[in-house]
Amino acid sequence: MQTTREPWFRRRGYLHFDRPVGQAAALTIVSDPVRVAQRSFFPFLDFDILSTKVKWDDDLKRLVRKRKERKVAYASHIDSHIYSYYCQLLSARYEQELTGRGLGDCVLAFRSLGKSNIHFAAEGFAEISRRSNCFVLGLDIRGFFDTLDHKILKSAWMSVLGVGQLSPDHYAVYKAITRFSMVNLDSVLELLGISKNNPRKGRNRLCSPEDFRDKVRPSGMIRANSTGKGIPQGSSISALLSNIYMLEFDCFINEYVAGLGGKYFRYCDDMLFVLPLAAKSTCEAVIKDAISKCQLELQDTKTERRDFVTREGRLVTDKPLQYLGFLFDGERIYLRSASLARYSDRLTRGVHLAKATMRKRNRARVARGEDPRPLFTGNLMRRYTYFGRRNFISYGYRAAKIMNSQSIRRQLRPLWGKFQLALKEERRKR
Repeated sequence: MQTTREPWFRRRGYLHFDRPVGQAAALTIVSDPVRVAQRSFFPFLDFDILSTKVKWDDDLKRLVRKRKERKVAYASHIDSHIYSYYCQLLSARYEQELTGRGLGDCVLAFRSLGKSNIHFAAEGFAEISRRSNCFVLGLDIRGFFDTLDHKILKSAWMSVLGVGQLSPDHYAVYKAITRFSMVNLDSVLELLGISKNNPRKGRNRLCSPEDFRDKVRPSGMIRANSTGKGIPQGSSISALLSNIYMLEFDCFINEYVAGLGGKYFRYCDDMLFVLPLAAKSTCEAVIKDAISKCQLELQDTKTERRDFVTREGRLVTDKPLQYLGFLFDGERIYLRSASLARYSDRLTRGVHLAKATMRKRNRARVARGEDPRPLFTGNLMRRYTYFGRRNFISYGYRAAKIMNSQSIRRQLRPLWGKFQLALKEERRKR
């Protein structure tokens, strides 16, 4: 008899301090409030991913690369299932709150709406187009997840549940996600004598409970969050909690903006306000004050202020609005130039790496007395052209279709030629 898959359950194959468990075993734990309340949650494992951001430098008049480290953290198997299960419990109550408060079309991120950032950007631009004249304000919260105040989060958690005090199981989950601890993955592997190149060989967990107690805990590697702020982004409940945290803010701001005759959208830490021009001089101070009361800060460098006005039957603005990865000038929607630059940079590096890998393998083939092979372009085609289903090009054409944007299509057309040119350049270097 086949067991029905629970929506909160997802099998994870990574190594952690505990073993992966099946749905039945996970259910016996997550659905038992006593066991959850008594649970000793493991530290998150974290590691850094190095990425390269490409952007246009107005002073240098060229593209510049900036290397950026992004920390990734993930919970143990049982802990992840607990977070997912309680996320499901809280999500149902949160959706009821949104419906009751008329916020269903304001809060966009981390909800099962069957839409993506493309749809949300299109809806924001459509709202601007619907008005002949308006002021648009775009705001971004600095270090959103890292700065969520624990007291405010706890109060919002209780409010969504409609209780004056968290039950022991909910409090255990709240405490685990706020007073979380982390340990660096590479440091743990080194401590336990596990190969970083092949850590999974012959094991389904990093260590036994005894080794965790006797080696990892006394090592001094575990870093506890004792700041009173912040939750890890790597848990399955964090995204929902960020929305719950902003519930009172969303309610107040939506009522305020609606009272002015405007429209409010929030996608995680990215907020968009479409307002009458008359509200331009007063709205920003009210919004910033409400943000401050949430113990959050705005990233001023990302603030967007745009006047959209109708001139000679055309909606125009002095500078295109940037929102959720797209630009809007009143008539046309574009992909950001930084996105196109990043694609070109990744294409160049991807083709170069594929060529270097081919040369290395061909040297080994020749040494074995075999004929060398030409460069396989199948993977490159899937990664960097419209033949791939999940890459930048397919994303761009999907956006062009949803937004009915000929401007995006025109931006994408030359990229096939860039791909062919990158292959040609690498062949020339042989």
